[in-house]
This record gives sequence, structure tokens and C-alpha cells, in this order.
Amino acid sequence: MGDLDRLLSVLGEVRHRVVRIALVLGPLFGSLLLFELRPLTLSVLGVSVPLAVPWPSPFYNVTAQLFRAMRQWMLPSGVTLLNVGVGDSIVVQMEIGLLLTLILGMPWIVHETGAFLVPALRRNERALLRQVGLPATALFAVGTAIGVFFLTPFTFRLLFRYVAAMGLSPVLGVQNFVTFALLYSLAFGVVFELPVFVYALTRLGVVSASAWRRHWRAAVLGSLVFGMIVTPDNSGITMLLIAAPMIGLYLGGAYFAGRWEARATERRRVAGVGVG
Repeated sequence: MGDLDRLLSVLGEVRHRVVRIALVLGPLFGSLLLFELRPLTLSVLGVSVPLAVPWPSPFYNVTAQLFRAMRQWMLPSGVTLLNVGVGDSIVVQMEIGLLLTLILGMPWIVHETGAFLVPALRRNERALLRQVGLPATALFAVGTAIGVFFLTPFTFRLLFRYVAAMGLSPVLGVQNFVTFALLYSLAFGVVFELPVFVYALTRLGVVSASAWRRHWRAAVLGSLVFGMIVTPDNSGITMLLIAAPMIGLYLGGAYFAGRWEARATERRRVAGVGVG
């Protein structure tokens, strides 16, 4: 098989996996925009069990329900949200729907991506992929949850205290609010993947543990740059709130990479002594 045939085969497999992902995520995204969740209580053996059932509603849909919850949870009382552009409310629902689709569909995306990559991986790489898969997913979920329930509301309260100190009206555009809240919360999920990334590169022999420790200054600078890019405001406070845990997670990943590297060196030394 020539290089062109191999390339076409790989592209065909990519198309196949993308289509399979779209066949799941497309209907999921559509259902979030076309249905709402209505509360329902069932009585089972005298115990009330709260449930939610989907109900057709193209306007007050799941994304609108989630937006109302975000507004109540994240913003301080007294802040007024404005629909500045004619289509801002539609764009906001689309943004929330896309993020929720990615989160709910992530297991399927990971499955299809793994099915595409596994045949090209060596045995040790497959073993590593299985070992870090669950921790990576858990860390992403934990980081996103911390962003949604703690740091994003804290950031809004902190920033609007400056607004109150200057005697300004606490007003915010709805699209600015949703874009900031989603990007900021999602950024914490991405940041929490950093220890897995550092550890995996050391396990694969790409970067030594000593290199991670030696280049900590570059890691600090990179964390600040990442925080500046992912935060859509210009205060600098939000950048530091992203960069500080990112630096700590980098150092934590370097620590665990060093521990694994030391154990691997010790195993090789013992094996060499045994052979001798």
C-alpha cells in the first residue's frame, strides 16, 4: 500500500469516526434546544422520588433553564442583565447548548477517539491510556465543577464590588455574562488536566521529570499567558485566579512524574543486579 493509499485510509477512518460522533451529538444538541425538563414526583412505597421528564418547548428549553440557574447562582443580587443585541438570547442558548452537548457527549467522543488511536499505539501507550483515562475524566469534571460552583461566582462578586465602590450601576450584557461564565468555568476543567499531561509525557519518555522541575519559570509564564487568553476581561484578577492553581497543578504533576521516574529507575537497577 502506497503513502497516498494509507493517507486516504486514515482520512476515511477519521470521517467515519466524526460521522459517528455527529450522529449522537447532533440529536442531543437539538433536544436541548427543543425540550424543557418538567419536574415530576413519583411515590414509590410511600417515598417521594423527584424526577424530570422532557416536554416540547422551543423557547423555555433546557438551555433557558440552565441559564436561569446560572444567573441565580453566579451573579450577585441586584445585577441587571441586558439583551443588548436582537439575537443575543438565541446566541446564548446556542452557546449553552453546545457546551452542555460536549459535556454530556464526552464519553462517546472519548470512546470514538480511543477507537481511532488505539490501533496505532504501542502496548505501553495503550496501557498508559487506560490508566490515565479515568483520572483525566475525573479531574476535568472536578475542575469544571469548582469553576461553576465556587470560583466563577466568587469572581463575579469580587468584580462587582469594584463596580459598587465606584458608584456605577451593576449592569451586564447577557452574552458577555454567558461567554465569561462558560469560558472561565471550562478553563478550570482544562487546567485540572495539566498533572495528567505532565505525568503522561514522563511515562512515555518524552520529557524527564527533572526537565519539568528545571523549567518551572517557563511554566509560571505559560500559566499567566494561558490565564490572559482564556479570560475575556481585562482586570488581571481573573488571570491570576486561573494561573495560580495552574502553577500548583503543574508542580504536583512534576512531583508525581518524579516519583514514577525514581521507581522506574530503581526497578531497572534491581533487574540489572538480578541479571548480573
